Amino acid sequence: MFTIDLLNGQAIPLKSKPGSLAIIAVTVVIPIAVAMGMLSFYMQNKIVISLKKQEINKSQAEIGKLSDAIGLQKALEQKKITYIGYLSEVKSSIKRHTQWSPVLTTLMENIPDSVVLTSLAVNQSSVKRQAPKKDDPDQMVEIDVPVKILRLIVSGGPQSNCDEAVRDFRDGIRDSAFLGPKLENIGVSQKTETIEGQNVVSYEISCVLKPGV
Repeated sequence: MFTIDLLNGQAIPLKSKPGSLAIIAVTVVIPIAVAMGMLSFYMQNKIVISLKKQEINKSQAEIGKLSDAIGLQKALEQKKITYIGYLSEVKSSIKRHTQWSPVLTTLMENIPDSVVLTSLAVNQSSVKRQAPKKDDPDQMVEIDVPVKILRLIVSGGPQSNCDEAVRDFRDGIRDSAFLGPKLENIGVSQKTETIEGQNVVSYEISCVLKPGV
C-alpha cells in the first residue's frame, strides 16, 4: 500500500479523536461556568447588600424620629415640673395672702388715730411646753414648741396720749373676733427716741400666736 504525501513533507494531519474534543470542551466550559457562577454570586450579594443598606437607612431614620420624640418628651416633662413649681409658689402666695388679709383688716379697724403703724413683721420663735416623755409617757418633760410672733411698732407725738391709745389698741386686738382666739399672749414695750429735736415715743406690741396657727 502506497502513501501519497500531498503536504509536501509537512506531515500528515492527526485524526481528531472524540476524547480530545471532550477535553477541549471541558477546558473551555468549566472556566465559563465558574465565571458565570461567581458573577451570579456577586450580583446576588450586591443586591442583598443594597437591600440591607436600605433597611439600615430606614432603621436609622426611625431611630432619629424616636430620638426627637424622646427629646421632646423630656423637654415637656421638664416644662411640666417647672409649671408645677410655679403653681405651687402661686398657691402658697395666695394662701399666705388669704391668711394674713384678715389680720391686716383687724389691725386697721382697731388702730387709734393718735398713733401711726410704722412697722409690721412676723417672726418665728418658740415657747416652752410640758409634754410626755417619748420613752416614758407618765413622765412630763419641757420641750420647745415653734410659734409665730406678730410684731407691731406704733409711734406717736409728745402731744398725744400714746399710753392710753396703745392700751386701747392692744385690747382691741385681744378682743377681736379673728385674732383674739389665736393669741397665746400679747405684750407691749416702750422706748423714746429723739428725731429732729423732738421726743418720739414708740411702742412694740408683740402678739404671740398659739402653736400651729
